[in-house]
Amino acid sequence: MIDIRRAAERFHTEIDWLDSWHSFSFSEHYDPDNTHFGLLRVLNDDVVAPGRGFGTHPHRDMEIVTWVLDGTLEHRDSEGNTGVITRGVAQRMSAGTGIRHSEANASKSEPVHLLQMWVPPDSLGDPPGYEQRDVDSDIAPDTLFPLASGAEHVDSAIHINQADATLWIARLTSGASVPIPSAPYVHLFVARGAATLEEAGELATGDAARLTEPDDYRITATAAETELVIWEMSGDLAS
Repeated sequence: MIDIRRAAERFHTEIDWLDSWHSFSFSEHYDPDNTHFGLLRVLNDDVVAPGRGFGTHPHRDMEIVTWVLDGTLEHRDSEGNTGVITRGVAQRMSAGTGIRHSEANASKSEPVHLLQMWVPPDSLGDPPGYEQRDVDSDIAPDTLFPLASGAEHVDSAIHINQADATLWIARLTSGASVPIPSAPYVHLFVARGAATLEEAGELATGDAARLTEPDDYRITATAAETELVIWEMSGDLAS
C-alpha cells in the first residue's frame, strides 16, 4: 500500500521567525489518525529566520536527527555539547534520561532550512548523547546513503539507539533512480526537486509517500538536484 501525502496537506506553523511544516501531529496541531508512521514520530520541515531559533527546551527518551538542507545551525545542550551544522553534516542527539538544548540560526543574514526527525530509542532511561559528522563528501550521487541507523547490519554515518530504523539519503540527478528499501514501514520524503515513484506517480518538493507493503519499487528523479530522505523501519510506534 502507498499513501501519498502532499506538501500543502501538512500541518503548518508560521510565526515571525519560523516557517514550519509538520508531517505528523505536533504541538497544537493534532490529528488522532496522524500521530506517527512506523517508528517515525516527528518530521518537521523548518525554515528559521537569521539570528533566531529554538530557545533552550527539554527532551527525554527520543532519538533526534537533524539534517540541514541550506544554511547554518548552531547546537548547544546541557551536556556541554556544541556544534555548527551545515549542509552535509549529520547530527544525532539522544535525549535519554533527559537533556536540554537550543538550536539557532548561526547566520545573521541568511535563513537556515532544516529537517528534524524523531524516533523512539530501543530502551528508556539511557544516558543522553550527541554525535555529528560531516558526510558531504561521502554521499555519492545517484545512490542510497545510510545516514543514521541502529541496525547491526547497516554501516551508517551516525548511530541511533533504535535497531529497527535506518535513515537513507539519496541525491539524484535528473533521470537517475534508486530502489526503495523493502520493509514493513517506509517513509519517503522529497526534500528538494521532484521524482516519480512506481505505482504512485509524481512527487514534488515536500511531498511524502508512506509504504506499508514491501515490494521492489524504484523512484526516479525528474528534476536536477533532487534529494530524498527515506526512513526504513521494521517496527511501529503503536506496538
